[in-house]
Amino acid sequence: MMDALLAREPVIRLACFAGVLALMAVLEAVLPRRTRTAGRWRRWPSNLGLVVVNTVVLRLIFPAAAVGVALAAEARGVGLLPWLGLPVPLAIIAAIALLDVVIYLQHVLFHAVPALWRMHRMHHADLDFDVTTGLRFHPGEILLSMLITLAAVVALGAPAVAVLLFEVLLNATAMFNHANLRLPGGLDRALRLVLVTPDMHRVHHSVVPRETNSNFGFSIALWDRLFGTYHAQPAAGHTAMTIGLTQFRDPRELLLDRMLTQPLRDGDRAYSLPNRESAS
Repeated sequence: MMDALLAREPVIRLACFAGVLALMAVLEAVLPRRTRTAGRWRRWPSNLGLVVVNTVVLRLIFPAAAVGVALAAEARGVGLLPWLGLPVPLAIIAAIALLDVVIYLQHVLFHAVPALWRMHRMHHADLDFDVTTGLRFHPGEILLSMLITLAAVVALGAPAVAVLLFEVLLNATAMFNHANLRLPGGLDRALRLVLVTPDMHRVHHSVVPRETNSNFGFSIALWDRLFGTYHAQPAAGHTAMTIGLTQFRDPRELLLDRMLTQPLRDGDRAYSLPNRESAS
């Protein structure tokens, strides 16, 4: 079964990506959480254009990608999990959980280090919060994230099928938890005990610095509670809160060329980290 999954990797990735994107787009139209400040036609071409750019860049620089590196590591028996000798099902579960905490810690790092924040802030500069925001990452951040993931895969000796499942899950949950989707309160409270929900992650996209620096998780909700970065609700409420960054409010910043060059510019205000009250 695992060999069959790996053999169908491109189909699995594309089907999950397209399926979740389409489902979230429909649900956003039926059950929106917030009124949009910028129309889809203004934002979506650039946000989805980044998917194309990032895919091409990754394929050119990392043709084997994480699954290929995992297969090579598996063949050599390197890494923590092979050394522990866990049964395959437990090794897969452990690898997915540990890779997810690596992504959480990476996210914290991208907020804490000035040079990394300059790249990551493009994700936060979206003036709305919807399914395509979960795909809006600068190519520089994508490349650094892949390097970190490759290092973690080798160090853990993560099974290749676990890496595939993790990457598909991360992509799907990123689109889900960025969706402009209204979930019933009880369902949201139940889900966020396990998964990061749209209401939970929306707090992270607040213009308020202390809210920007909270709720770093993408898939598993546990890490924010465990590491003390959990923030339940935005102070202004989900419908009244301001999304984005104070220094990038010009609608021109939604264009693809402006997004790609944003790390080189300071926007409308002097650059500073989001944990300072003068920035977001």
